[in-house]
Amino acid sequence: MKIPENAIIPDAKLTKYLLVFKQKNDKSKYLLQAGFTLANWQQLRTAIQELIKENDAIKDITDEYGKYYQVIGELKGVNHQNLFVVTIWLQRKIDNQFYFITLKPNRG
Repeated sequence: MKIPENAIIPDAKLTKYLLVFKQKNDKSKYLLQAGFTLANWQQLRTAIQELIKENDAIKDITDEYGKYYQVIGELKGVNHQNLFVVTIWLQRKIDNQFYFITLKPNRG
């Protein structure tokens, strides 16, 4: 199964969370290795969209919000450095829309 192309990837998830340094669970330094910064956040969105086109979604858990999926693969960096990541998606129970939750390094 693939995450649909019309899945929602909120701007704020990229510009106010993933690409901003956090004391705990920081992802910005990891993404910087592939050249992703606040200045080119749209390219991160494009790379995530490419990732879900190229890799299948694996069903994870279900809770009161809906069904969660993981898409594991290579995030193509803007500097030709690729990162192995796990992206988390929610198919919302309320409207069946797919919604980007987060990404994290794939250490497995």
